[in-house]
Amino acid sequence: MQRLAILNTAMNNKLVYILLDGVGDKPDPTLNYVTPLHAAKTPALDKLARNGKSGLVYTVKKGIAPESDIGVFCMLGYDFTENYIGRGVVEAIGSGLKFQDGYIALRGNFATLGEKNEIVDRRAGRNLTTEEAKELSRAISERVSLSHDAEIQFISTVGHRCVLVVSVKGEKLSANISNTDPAYERVHGIGAAVTGDKKFSLAECKALDKNPESRFAAELINEFTEKAKKVLAEHPVNAKRKKEGKKLANIVLLRDAGDSLVEIPSMREKYGLNFACLLDMPVEKGIAKLTKMEQYAGGSTTDYEYKAKMTADILKNHDAVYVHIKTTDEPGHDGDARLKTKVIEQIDAKFLAPLIRSVDLKRTAFVISADHSTPCIMKGHSDDPVPLLVSLEGMDRDGTCRFTEKDASKGSLGTLKGINALKTAIELIS
Repeated sequence: MQRLAILNTAMNNKLVYILLDGVGDKPDPTLNYVTPLHAAKTPALDKLARNGKSGLVYTVKKGIAPESDIGVFCMLGYDFTENYIGRGVVEAIGSGLKFQDGYIALRGNFATLGEKNEIVDRRAGRNLTTEEAKELSRAISERVSLSHDAEIQFISTVGHRCVLVVSVKGEKLSANISNTDPAYERVHGIGAAVTGDKKFSLAECKALDKNPESRFAAELINEFTEKAKKVLAEHPVNAKRKKEGKKLANIVLLRDAGDSLVEIPSMREKYGLNFACLLDMPVEKGIAKLTKMEQYAGGSTTDYEYKAKMTADILKNHDAVYVHIKTTDEPGHDGDARLKTKVIEQIDAKFLAPLIRSVDLKRTAFVISADHSTPCIMKGHSDDPVPLLVSLEGMDRDGTCRFTEKDASKGSLGTLKGINALKTAIELIS
């Protein structure tokens, strides 16, 4: 297993590290050509901005439109840009599935496939309930069997999301295979969004090298896809959805395979801080397990008041808390800049405002950024840099007044790499 390098810093203040999923954006015509961050009324964020410094961050590296998992790892200071374990492994671990080297794990979406193999909706209308998904995943687990006595572990997680692990006794499988979800490609194992306005069709899983382990893995994934498709076509959940005029969950799109674990230093080892995390999603649980952060449930994704209270409580017994907020990402994927603006305002009013009232801003630093940009005009992730804010009452300031892309571009921190963002912030507030 690979061992990543350890860096050590120390800090005297408490730290709240917030990543707003996909909050970065581009000027939007529905907002008079400003971004949702710029359009939003954010008095709490503005207060923090006036107490700090800002800059921009390429969360993974320039030219990569990353997925959340690799974006978060890099923003936590872990350099996986060349040999990433794959989102499938992270989500499998976060979902409690059995995994070891030689298995393959993939992240999946229940999606809507058209009659000509075109992908109508990668998220089955984004209204597939968690209970519906559980029924579908249960049926697939019970009715799909693969050749070569391959064992499958397949579960739904939240909404349209699911995870697949495939193993064959006495055999090793290679994750060097392509996605069946064509909206994402693999770059050195990293899941990267395919940018541009494109129409997608279901992709065949292919080996990306000549190794028999890769060809074997691709064969099993294609077999799973076809057999799962037949189960979904006959399922009562889809019959009911069709009757109600909803998009069917009639295909499983798979991406970001991984076949091995990696040994990495804990957040305490890296930074000398007792880190905890407040989380919602399986991928965050996987990241927390791998980085050995103590986990606390954040309630539902929109339970901002609860998240504020929990964050303040966690700080009483920890040096730092990492908070990932999912809800800023989905309006970007839906192309709804006005809703994204509203969500940002809700986070400011219901999460940040009560949180900053409940802590000592002279002893509690805030570092706020994102894992990637999800511009509404693109309806997907982009390679644009995201804003970074480092705030502590009494620290040297650079005149930043707001947490926006434009303000961050003028900040004194300049443009950073994601793997250096947290280290730089901790050095500033120590």
